[in-house]
Amino acid sequence: MSGFTLDPRLEADSVFVADLALSQLRLQNDARYVWCVLVPRLEKLTELDDLSAEDRAALMEEAVAVGAAIRAATQVDKINTGALGNIVRQLHVHVIGRREGDAAWPGPVWGHGAAEPYEPAVLEARITALRKAAA
Repeated sequence: MSGFTLDPRLEADSVFVADLALSQLRLQNDARYVWCVLVPRLEKLTELDDLSAEDRAALMEEAVAVGAAIRAATQVDKINTGALGNIVRQLHVHVIGRREGDAAWPGPVWGHGAAEPYEPAVLEARITALRKAAA
């Protein structure tokens, strides 16, 4: 989609997985969680109400599909979905697979310790599994 530019912080903290119908699907480079981010590929979005009703519905369907892909590709106990935007203003939605006893359980993952980057082979396997499950 023309005019789309990914926020530099999102680009630095995550890796590309796939382009969905509306959003770019990215994986946070933090091996403590299965943490995906959906970024609608439209220009100058900061809030959900910046999207048309049709695009909001599409974003919700993508979030549900990514949650299902996380469950299909990994063993998680809960899917957390949220859009905060306090640090990165560009509209993005987090879809996070949580496990009881993970590093932040039962609290939120935001701001909990330092990210633990994936080992390259584990990262590639996770991306491949998510692509396959999201297809």
